[in-house]
Amino acid sequence: MKIRTTLATLLLGCVAASAFAQTPAAGAASTPRVDQRQERQAARINQGAASGALTAREQRRLHREQKAINRAEANAKADGTVTAKERARLHHMENKASRDIRRQKHDAQRAARPASAP
Repeated sequence: MKIRTTLATLLLGCVAASAFAQTPAAGAASTPRVDQRQERQAARINQGAASGALTAREQRRLHREQKAINRAEANAKADGTVTAKERARLHHMENKASRDIRRQKHDAQRAARPASAP
């Protein structure tokens, strides 16, 4: 009976240790603020397209910029840790994208409205 309890404890300890060893440090490769900001910026782009404030070309360019941020985020997470320098670069890219969205939405260009049915 004692051997069975010892083996069960040992097995449970090994399983717990291996699970702990495989999980990255808390928040090391996590970028929830980046993800939330990406969602908000995508919503701003879509709203601008729906209202006619963005032309099709502006919308494509802004979406391309969002994809570049997604790629940079994936590259930063690739090694399992997002360093302070990588995080700062992502925030800088997001700040630029936000400025670009605002500038494009508030410029004089407007999307062509489809002709209404008679």
